[in-house]
Amino acid sequence: MSSNYKSLGIRSVINANATLTKLGGSLMPAEVRQAMQDAAQSFVDMHDLQQKVGIRLAEITRNEAAFVSCGAATGLLLATAACITKASGANYEGFPNPPGTQNEVIVQRMHRNPYDYAVRQAGASLVEIGTMDGTSLDDLENAYSPSTVAIFWFQGAMNQPSELSLEDVIQSAKKRGVPVIVDGAAQLPPANNLWNFTQLGADLAIFSGGKDLSGPQASGLVVGKSEWIERIRILGAPNHGVGRPMKVGKEEMMGLLAAVERYVSLDHDKLLEVYEQRVRVWIQGLNGKGGLSAKRDYPNEAGQPVPRALVQLPDGLLNLLQERLGLLGSPLHELVDEGFADGDGLIGPGVVEDHDGILTVEGTPPIGPRPQPSAGVVHMLRIGHGPAETVVTRVTRNQQCWRKCLDPQGIR
Repeated sequence: MSSNYKSLGIRSVINANATLTKLGGSLMPAEVRQAMQDAAQSFVDMHDLQQKVGIRLAEITRNEAAFVSCGAATGLLLATAACITKASGANYEGFPNPPGTQNEVIVQRMHRNPYDYAVRQAGASLVEIGTMDGTSLDDLENAYSPSTVAIFWFQGAMNQPSELSLEDVIQSAKKRGVPVIVDGAAQLPPANNLWNFTQLGADLAIFSGGKDLSGPQASGLVVGKSEWIERIRILGAPNHGVGRPMKVGKEEMMGLLAAVERYVSLDHDKLLEVYEQRVRVWIQGLNGKGGLSAKRDYPNEAGQPVPRALVQLPDGLLNLLQERLGLLGSPLHELVDEGFADGDGLIGPGVVEDHDGILTVEGTPPIGPRPQPSAGVVHMLRIGHGPAETVVTRVTRNQQCWRKCLDPQGIR
């Protein structure tokens, strides 16, 4: 029996949104898949592999040390656990620690987000400072206590000019001997973030392996000072610590290593030019067609320096497209997304495969050694089957159906 999506009755999607966990993260390039396949052919000492891969990753990312975790959230949990165990003096077998253990982690109120659950899951008590309107240095200084074990900095769309800057946080924390940990899960690009946070003075920085790195989705990269990476390693699998349930396979370790090696070798300035060109093509092809409005949106959903196209639908067009394009049915590939629920949608250029094609225009520029769009491909925007669904679809030999469905609104 063939084990694939089709055999399970699952339809693949064309992702024009972002490297979202709910859509499978990213698509791994050939060299990453090959590294994972090679790793699957042999047994290996996992302690030795984690250390040797970490040494290589540290060299590539210009850090003292590195560790491969089971996703970025596991990195947050293990980093928190490392801080708690150092402060309490407990060993990994005694974790989690009893009530009364030093476990306070300081975080700015405006940085609170669903991902900080991983910090609390490690047994930390979050101490909020500031308000949604801003944070001052006094707010931080007044939050320190004998139970403080770390300060967490969340980098992303939540960052605002009124926050207490990372530089100020690090300077204050160093005076107190408190480690600073940066959650940069989705903060690639820019590629130099792999070392920017730690070179600024952060003790640890954590990245997702399955987003822009295009590594295994079940992988995360923790970089930083050797002392903290070693504490994390002791708490993680294959040791019987708090990280044992979050083990990383040999395939993920080697896949992430290949992904990082590839990532730092890319021409990121050229990639950003390609993204800008894609967005321009989409805007030129969509704006003013059938009542559509399209314009450039910046930065992206994670606060990264990447543009998107903001497409606004006229009143009534959402329901019309749902009705008419729904007739095209099962041969189509779909992207399910919360966009367009209110008639607006954001289209991201970083995860689109050139052989898929999206929207209503030809000539989307390629990224790297990917295939060019095939002749006769019709690029179209399709709205899905409910208020919380967006579907971006490809039709390869059905231009007549395309015209029949869309011509009444003048979109071509």
